[in-house]
Amino acid sequence: MYAHLPQPSVNFTVPLQAHERGYAFEAFLRRCFDMAGLTAREPFRNTGEQIDGSFLLGEETYLLEAKWHSQPTGVADLHVFHGKLDQKAAWARGLFVSYNGFTTEGLAAFGSGKRLICMDGRDIYDALDRQIPLKAVLERKVRRAAETGRPFIPARELFDQHGGSR
Repeated sequence: MYAHLPQPSVNFTVPLQAHERGYAFEAFLRRCFDMAGLTAREPFRNTGEQIDGSFLLGEETYLLEAKWHSQPTGVADLHVFHGKLDQKAAWARGLFVSYNGFTTEGLAAFGSGKRLICMDGRDIYDALDRQIPLKAVLERKVRRAAETGRPFIPARELFDQHGGSR
């Protein structure tokens, strides 16, 4: 399923500057979304803000925030992205992808019932390793967030070892 995923244009085994690493991560995610049939859009700017891209999941538009920092993402970055969503149409949703995950304290302080879901590098690894379609991972995360109010549920809690439902 992911055998045809294009090779990254950047060698991720070589240390990269933060901005270069971030742009390469955004491009990698965009290719993953396109391969999953999610109609990804390039990063874009609105007055005073940058959006890392967008994609369609079902009939819903999701704005993308992608971070590859050396530390897990805390509450401040989550609030900034949620603030961007609040300035958009009421039906806009968001996906925050943090390669190194999220702090427990940050997720707790961020709270529940928001218009965004979260994904980390382990989720991406698990999807690729278990050959679970990215679209299925996102759909499962959206459903569980709607049911629980929690923005981040690890993919390994949503699928068994063979990619089936939990």
